[in-house]
Amino acid sequence: MEEQTREPAPGSKTLLQDATTTPRRQTPSFIRNLGAGIILDFRARTPWYLSDWTDAWNYRVIPATALIFFANVLPGIAFSLDLIETTQQYAVTEVLVSSFMAAFVFSVFGAQPLTIAGVTGPITVFNKTIYDIITKQPNAPNYLHFMGWVYFWAAIIHWFTAILNWCDFLKYVTLFSCDTFGFYISWVYLQYGVQVITRQFSGEFDGALVGIILGLLMLVTSFLFQRLSETTLFHRHIRRFFSDYGMPISLIAASGMAYWGRFNASNPTTLPVGGAFQAANGRAWIVKFWELDGKWVGVALPFGIILWILFFFDHNVSSLIAQGSQFPLRKPPGFHYDFFLLGITTFIAGLIGVPAPNGLIPQAPIHTASLVIMGKPSQKDLDEEEHRITRPSLQSGNDSTGVIIQMEKQSDYSVSRREVPIAVVEQRVSNLAQGSLCLVLLTGPFLHILGLVPRGVLAGLFWFMGADALKGNGITIKLLYLIRDKTLTSPDDPLRKVRKSRISMFVAIQLVAFGATFAVTQSVAAIGFPVIILLLVPLRTYVIPQLPFTQEELSILDGPTASPFTMESVGGSQHTA
Repeated sequence: MEEQTREPAPGSKTLLQDATTTPRRQTPSFIRNLGAGIILDFRARTPWYLSDWTDAWNYRVIPATALIFFANVLPGIAFSLDLIETTQQYAVTEVLVSSFMAAFVFSVFGAQPLTIAGVTGPITVFNKTIYDIITKQPNAPNYLHFMGWVYFWAAIIHWFTAILNWCDFLKYVTLFSCDTFGFYISWVYLQYGVQVITRQFSGEFDGALVGIILGLLMLVTSFLFQRLSETTLFHRHIRRFFSDYGMPISLIAASGMAYWGRFNASNPTTLPVGGAFQAANGRAWIVKFWELDGKWVGVALPFGIILWILFFFDHNVSSLIAQGSQFPLRKPPGFHYDFFLLGITTFIAGLIGVPAPNGLIPQAPIHTASLVIMGKPSQKDLDEEEHRITRPSLQSGNDSTGVIIQMEKQSDYSVSRREVPIAVVEQRVSNLAQGSLCLVLLTGPFLHILGLVPRGVLAGLFWFMGADALKGNGITIKLLYLIRDKTLTSPDDPLRKVRKSRISMFVAIQLVAFGATFAVTQSVAAIGFPVIILLLVPLRTYVIPQLPFTQEELSILDGPTASPFTMESVGGSQHTA
């Protein structure tokens, strides 16, 4: 196995300059630069391809596959319920096919196989909004034909984006934009959980109440397992088992409760499923979008541009977060190459009439986190941690030497026994396996089992994933700091170096941006919400530095999303205070 130390990414800015500069001309020509990012991403990742498969011989791949399968497929289906029931153009089958296609393409051919792609909430909102718009027009076109052209236009722009190296724009994306977008996605999950419950009240009242109970059961048991995994109870292998399988066990147990005693008599609403490998309404799997009238082909172009904006930010930010600086990664990324592949999957989605997949938040970082290998920290880290913990007791003015010695002994024991991330199982098998399970679900027997899952359980899954993502979001962390008792705040907390008025200002800007995005999503202008999301980047780059923040305060409040090792693929981070 290769050494765990990070090696310089072959797709670095230096190599890009070398690949595009000749001895006679210092400035590369426009033509010579075309596709340079894709080529360098391909060259950087190719030497690691074989190890991407052989490194999968690790136990971490099994729980990662199970966790991400449930976290990807069921929310994707639940997100699509409104789209399925409103348009009558899609079914659960289309969602599963889309998830499999994305997993297969990005796990086998992608440069960033840790990034999980599938059907997201934003794409279902996008597709439904287009349906609402075009069906109100006189002589409305065939919906799937129109969507085929929307996806085709978007795919072309994806390819041009990758060829023109526009993914270098990611160097300006910081935690400000990612935290705001992640905050928005978290609340979308919470909102969809409520929607799943409220829709059940159109049927039997008892069934809706049981759905609420099952949702709360799913939520509480998932957090219970998570909390147990973070305590000092039980052996560390048992705690890791709780962390790995707590959510799947909770989902299966909550689903089983629906068929126990009086719960079963209430007939709770379950997932709608169709025939095995059968598209909605029995249509053919190939959508002949080229038969669309010419005037509608032009109308589809603006929608394709909006879809490109959404995917450019959503997919690339998912990739950034999945390769965040908190993960000890050693294999190079490939943003340009993967965005070209995303254009291919978008085109295929339009050709076969399925919702277009793209990178998932929070599933992508969840996948990487589930592949982390824990181990004892290095001696250098131990020394630094011991100094950080014991220093407050020595400066507290306590005259009891015995108390100080006892605190030092306790901290020494806790630090020496603590485990930290030491590696990540960077491989392709878990992504491919969870996608293949989607294909297995399309068979008759497993479709029947899928149809037994109560919708209330999906609501609980939404609540758990949304609340869990909120818990670690930067906005939430800053808000909790503002209301926390200062005497109980760690002296080493970097936020102590920032004036509370400036923390409040920074968070207020993020909350306004979140509120604007969320409000637009709920309005008739929902089709334009990707534009607001993309505007977060220039807002951070050009506007916020003009506000009364010091350079030190901005460097603490914000920072690069990923490590310099990862950002080298897009020319390095341009984050400055």
